[in-house]
Amino acid sequence: MIRSYLVNNAHRYASKWLVLGIDIFLISISFVLSYFIRFNLTLNFDTDRLLLQLPLVAFIAGLAFIVTGSYKGVIRHTGVQDVYNIFNAICLSSILTIFLVIVNRQVNFMEDFTIPLSIIIIHSLISFIALTTSRYIFKALYYNMIRGFKVTKNVLIYGAGEAGVLTFNALTSHTASNSKVIGYIDDDRKKIGKNLNGVRVYAREELTAFFIDKRNITEIIVSIHSEDKTFLNELVESLVEFPVQVKIVPPVDDWINGELKLSQIKQVQIEDLLNRVPINIKNSKISQQLKDQVIFVTGGAGSIGSEIIRQIVNYEYKSLIIIDQAESPLYDLQQELKQNGFHNFIPIVSDIRDKNRMNTFFQEYKPNIIFHAAAYKHVPLMEYNAYEAIKINIAGTKMLVDLSSSHNVDKFVFISTDKAVNPTNVMGATKRIAEMYISCKHQQSNTKFITTRFGNVLGSNGSVIPLFKKQIEKGGPLTVTHKDITRYFMTIPEASQLVLEAGAMGKGGEIFIFDMGKSVKIFDLAKNMIKLSGLRYPEDIDIKVTGLRPGEKLYEELLASGENTLPTYHKKIMISKVRDLDYADVRSKIDELCVSNMFFNADTVGLMKNIVPEFVSNNSDFCELDKKEIEVKNLGEDSHVDNKDEKKIFQS
Repeated sequence: MIRSYLVNNAHRYASKWLVLGIDIFLISISFVLSYFIRFNLTLNFDTDRLLLQLPLVAFIAGLAFIVTGSYKGVIRHTGVQDVYNIFNAICLSSILTIFLVIVNRQVNFMEDFTIPLSIIIIHSLISFIALTTSRYIFKALYYNMIRGFKVTKNVLIYGAGEAGVLTFNALTSHTASNSKVIGYIDDDRKKIGKNLNGVRVYAREELTAFFIDKRNITEIIVSIHSEDKTFLNELVESLVEFPVQVKIVPPVDDWINGELKLSQIKQVQIEDLLNRVPINIKNSKISQQLKDQVIFVTGGAGSIGSEIIRQIVNYEYKSLIIIDQAESPLYDLQQELKQNGFHNFIPIVSDIRDKNRMNTFFQEYKPNIIFHAAAYKHVPLMEYNAYEAIKINIAGTKMLVDLSSSHNVDKFVFISTDKAVNPTNVMGATKRIAEMYISCKHQQSNTKFITTRFGNVLGSNGSVIPLFKKQIEKGGPLTVTHKDITRYFMTIPEASQLVLEAGAMGKGGEIFIFDMGKSVKIFDLAKNMIKLSGLRYPEDIDIKVTGLRPGEKLYEELLASGENTLPTYHKKIMISKVRDLDYADVRSKIDELCVSNMFFNADTVGLMKNIVPEFVSNNSDFCELDKKEIEVKNLGEDSHVDNKDEKKIFQS
């Protein structure tokens, strides 16, 4: 109760006049101590002379404090500048005192005011120490009152360099921090065993489970500024093996006014452990490509579409049309752009399958570039909603492609997926068929049709990472469909940058793919997310294997069999050379598929398998279609054998 009252009313006790009074009191005490020290801690001096000198010394000191303003500093934030002001005040006070003593010797207006020089020097030293120490004592008391004289967590700082020291200062000088820094960890042998801010520097080899348990460490903060992202990833990944929370200090460029704030020290995210070097496109042609252009973005409120828009608004385009049927996400994006100072865009709530309305937009705005991101993408849902998947992913794309060609759009950039490669599900097959139709249309159109193909994006709607986070918040278990399932990952900004760059470099007819590094094992991803939460697997949170979902496969591919790649000017971006198609036959079959789907034909998936021979269903009801096809082939081969035998009998 008392502590709460003191904390809430701390401003009253921090009055500058109270500080001035305390400083003058300490100066007076220091003056008395200087006499005791000068005379070997005895009373062999004239006390009457001391009592006469004391008020004058206090008055001179008070005058010096007022001139230098040393008493105006906020005690709980005492720093180097405050100590410097105290030093100036003491020096000024000593100079004024010496000046007064010298004048008095000449004029002799006060016989007992003569102060020995040794007393003045001793007094100056004691006063400086007393004033500085008092401020740091009051500062420590204040923070102890705020924290309730309790330390809730012990912290290790990985990195004993400048960043590590600044991290220490941010932790120890913030009232909201309940952290106590137990030590630093560093790889530099010259620093190991030494102390920084009174805290020991340990070697990396000393960081063991026993060390953490013995010192009750609950948190490790990585404070290393290195351009080698692979090293940082490996370091962080090794730290999450311990039963502690791992946090990381952001790069210096992200600090506010060059100063590290406690709120900027963030917990390590799973994205930091994917061991991927982010794409960095140099000599980008995007600015030149988008300048003075009218741009359409379909699916503009989705994960990829909205990020494409966030990047486009930074360029000098003519007009930006954002199309999406989802009203609320489109509204949120509209408000976000306006709050960030962007106004040159037109949000439109519309369904891309509405041909008449889309044709009206083409006539009214006359787009130069279209980024087509609208699509259904969730594999299990689309496996049981093939009608909708075909209607949006194939028929919707087909309609936009045809309108783009008839309205002489310069470039059409289609956003595909790695699930279109050797598809095992309806969603992937629809995207592959859309790719094939675009390839067909490119042969007879002035529009440059370009396709981008990449894997999963981190943090997108429905992706595995947000799902794991929600499951951890509920206490688990985390659900993984298969222990060996793997996926490629990239960030949403990377994927969007790739799409924009593909639109700029594409000459038409290409399928651009991205070097996404190594695929990630989802089971390991789940374990790392548990560890990052400061929990243990399986003691605190378990992982449950639920079995592959309909249409799901163990691993994704970026290239189908029979395809190869060509390099571009960026080593991470390649062009896929797809196998040749019978364009007339493919177009005819796609038209048939779309018409059949309009009449709710039950055999639409069978037609898709006919268009995409490599489409073999996995863990789905549609596997029966593949079995029937195999039986038909086997029957045909047997019939062929029987006919040959009959022919031999007849000839004999």
